[in-house]
Amino acid sequence: MIETDNLTTDLKISRIINGMWQVAGGHGYIDPSKAISEMQQYRYSGLNTWDMADIYGPAEEFFGKFYQKSKSGDKITGMTKFVPNSGSMNKNFVNRAIKNSILRMCVESLDLVQFHWWDYEDLSYLDALEHLTNLQDEGKIRHIGLTNFDTKRMQIILEKGFRIVSNQVQYSIIDQRPQVEMEDFCKKHNIKLLAYGTVGGGLISERFLNQPEPTRIELNTHSLQKYHNMINAWGGWKLFQKLLEALASIAKNHNVSIVNVATRFILDQPCVSGVIIGARLGLSQHISDNLKTFSLKLNADEKKGIQEIIKQSNDLYEHIGDCGSEYR
Repeated sequence: MIETDNLTTDLKISRIINGMWQVAGGHGYIDPSKAISEMQQYRYSGLNTWDMADIYGPAEEFFGKFYQKSKSGDKITGMTKFVPNSGSMNKNFVNRAIKNSILRMCVESLDLVQFHWWDYEDLSYLDALEHLTNLQDEGKIRHIGLTNFDTKRMQIILEKGFRIVSNQVQYSIIDQRPQVEMEDFCKKHNIKLLAYGTVGGGLISERFLNQPEPTRIELNTHSLQKYHNMINAWGGWKLFQKLLEALASIAKNHNVSIVNVATRFILDQPCVSGVIIGARLGLSQHISDNLKTFSLKLNADEKKGIQEIIKQSNDLYEHIGDCGSEYR
């Protein structure tokens, strides 16, 4: 049974979301025909929600071709991101960017536009949100969310009267920063969290259990490099191995994978609507394993055991700052 969640009253998503950052480069060559064919396999499995961005190379075009090939009665959700460079945000610029996403994705309106901003000192992000809201009123956008915004800026956005349904942030057993202040804020304002980095780009898996720390050459994708840096900030490879051993023990008891346990742990957190797991389309495929997450239930002792290891790690909120601070 595929777990779903109502991100809003009229937007249902699968709680495991297929991430398309991997088609943007730095994860191996993606063959377009193989990619689109494999997207159909995800659809047949029930994993029908896709996360992409206007800066993810051909991701929106892939989705558009896949969407056109799908049956008209199929419900497929495509969530994209608007990621402009900082600077003046005039109406024409924003309108053109959204129009281009609509054309590439072959849809009449965008299910969810997740807005990212690089520089909080530049308050033009409020102008961008005003233009996005106008496009929502015109029916070009169904819902507006955020990507990697911190709690302080979310508060400012709501005080300006903008309606935000979600914020996509890094959230994993390694990175627990959303628990510090963002979860309470989201509960209060009925905002959902979409979590990425939950399996550490593949580091939180059997592949790295009981293995020496990988070299730079062995970290051969952008994801592995990014989340290896996060592990170092969190507590280092020795503590990470201790975590993997604990996750492996839980996984063995349930006849599932470490990835399933790590994913389930985050899906069970307050305000988390869905977890984004990257899809290296045509290169590696984990549909059947991802589906096992939905039948997994972690008991209180298992969750407590994971928390005991987390307590031994560094406080990433103190070291990095609130969610998204690593991008600024």
